[in-house]
Amino acid sequence: MRSPRNTFQRRLIYDSVAELGTHPTAEEVYEQVIKTHPSISKATVYRNLGQMAETGELLNIGNFNGSIHYDHNCYEHYHFICTECGHIFDSPAVNLAGILDNMPNIDGFHVTGYNLSFIGVCSQCK
Repeated sequence: MRSPRNTFQRRLIYDSVAELGTHPTAEEVYEQVIKTHPSISKATVYRNLGQMAETGELLNIGNFNGSIHYDHNCYEHYHFICTECGHIFDSPAVNLAGILDNMPNIDGFHVTGYNLSFIGVCSQCK
């Protein structure tokens, strides 16, 4: 697959994810984008978010409460999800050396990575 072009729309979408800074959903990114560029379609935003996650420009951090969330911070880190307010916080990576070595051997599977999220109540909701 050839690398997608670095278009104006991709830059705008990336900047919107970074500006929101809240691990936004695709819908939240779209709402942010159309504030300044109402002619950009929802399909363009959704398609580019997916492509950017595939190429590593953004992180798809998973589906929480029915929506996929994106992160512009692509450095190694984890996430903390508050069960009260639903906010997703960045959490520094901890040393998990050997975690893949301790995974059960599931016949036919080859683990190439992992996505770790912590769940609980944030300090403001506590």
